[in-house]
This record gives sequence, C-alpha cells and structure tokens, in this order.
Amino acid sequence: MEQHLSLYRIFYTVANTGNISQAAKQLYNSQPAISKSISRLEESLGVTLFSRSSRGVTLTEEGKILYQHVRAAFEAIDTGEEQIRRMTALDMGNLHIGVSNTLCKFILLPYLQAFIEAYPHIKILISCLSSNQTLALLDSGKIDIGLVAHPESLRTLDFYSLGTIQDIFVASPAYLENLDLKQEEMSNGRQLFEKATLMLLDKHNMTRQYIDDYLTANHLQTHHTIETTSMELLIEFAKIGLGVGCVIKEFVQEELEKGQLIEIPLDIPIHRREIGFTYVKKRQQEKAVQHFIDFYKSAKEN
Repeated sequence: MEQHLSLYRIFYTVANTGNISQAAKQLYNSQPAISKSISRLEESLGVTLFSRSSRGVTLTEEGKILYQHVRAAFEAIDTGEEQIRRMTALDMGNLHIGVSNTLCKFILLPYLQAFIEAYPHIKILISCLSSNQTLALLDSGKIDIGLVAHPESLRTLDFYSLGTIQDIFVASPAYLENLDLKQEEMSNGRQLFEKATLMLLDKHNMTRQYIDDYLTANHLQTHHTIETTSMELLIEFAKIGLGVGCVIKEFVQEELEKGQLIEIPLDIPIHRREIGFTYVKKRQQEKAVQHFIDFYKSAKEN
C-alpha cells in the first residue's frame, strides 16, 4: 500500500477531474506520466479502473468501488491537515490534566477560567486522581500535565513550583474541650493522638503517606482513626466535631479565622510541602501544554 500511495493520489485526482490532462496540470506532471501511473495501478489490482474516450475518462464499476474508499482516505487526510493548520493558527489542541479533588478545587479552578478565556480553542479534560495515579499516567503518556506535591524523584519529569502548603491538625472547639487535655498535653501530641479520633486521607494518597512518615519519625501512636478519600470531607468532619482532622492550612483559612476550627499546636511541626505542575519534558514542546505552562508562569509573576 505504501508503494501505491502516490498512485492512489493520481487515481483520486483523475477520478475527480475526469480528464488526464487536467489531472496532470493539478499534479504538476506530464500526461504520459499520469497515464502510465494509472496503467501501473490497474495492472497491480488486475482490473480496469477507467473507461477512456475522446471526452475524457469515466470510472468503471471496479473504479467506483475503489474511488469510494480512496476518497474517504484522502478526505480524512485533508481533515487532519486542516486541524493541524487550525491548531497552529487558532491555538487549538487538547490538554489532559490530572489533579486531586482538593488541589483541583483550591488551586486549579481559580486560574482555569482565565486560561479558558485566553485560549478558548484548547479542549481541556480534567481527571480527578490521587497524586500517585497522576504520576503513573504521566509516565505512561495518558495525561499531559499533573498538579501534584513535589515527588521524591522527578525522573523524566519537569516540575514548575506554585509554592508550598502546610499540613496541620485541626478540630472544633467543642471536640477539644471534650478531650479534656491540658495545654502541654495538646502541644506534645502524644496524649492527643492517643485519646483523639484521628481523621486522615486513605493510605493510597500521597498526603497520607507523608503524614504517616511524620507520625512514624516522631514515634506518635494513633489508636482511633477514620479514613476518607476526600479532604473536603475531613474538613467537614472536623467542623462537626467528629475528630481531629489532618488538613492543609491554606484550605481552611476561613474556618480558622471564624473559629470553627482550631489549629492544634505541635512541638515538632510538619515540614511544608511544595506543589506544582509536572509534565514529561518532551511534552512541553506541544503547543497546548506550552501555553498552559507559560500562562501559569505569567499569572504567578503578576
């Protein structure tokens, strides 16, 4: 088929014009060369594709069947070429983003509306995934860009930092009052975690793994835990007094200011984590990905 591709183009043009002379002009070739190419194609297929007359050429029944398929193929190629031209001229393209529910709500969405307004022709698909899932799909090329906490190893990835976040433990005033702990017991953490119901994200979540490392490193034991897949639920559970929730401070500022939640002081604070956009280095060259990265760099600088 690869050897016949140029012959099919000649066949397609002759069939459209119904005249070898006109086809030769369109293809910038000679009439004898066009006629020879048609003969070669007919010989290879073992059929006659055109009926010749003084008026020009017409398709035979076999030629009509072949033309239907060749026309569909070349129209598909023309459509693909046109889409590429439009992508270049109008900044069209597809962008598949992987992000956790929490980072999507608090970090991605506030900027996404402005990006869509700037690049309305870029089609955006958002998959709500854990950070580990996002990194795995980036490696396999199934998504274009991810919004995650800085991974331990970047390997083939580039990372553009958006800043840092702070993990903290919070609870409602009523819940802390019911625990009946002294101030020094609160800040020490050991008595708090032993008595309180600790609410955490599930073990597949990168945030949970980070907190587990913190608890293990500081020899903090937990006896009563509740797990959920959503930080929004952790926040709501903490507000109604269900337990002590491990949340991101930047995402509960309003609740802290209103006194709905109280941050529990720790004598050994949790180190801040860096978050940002990550993508496979070679994917940065794709127009939609590059626009997205440049847009957020500009938004951060301004």
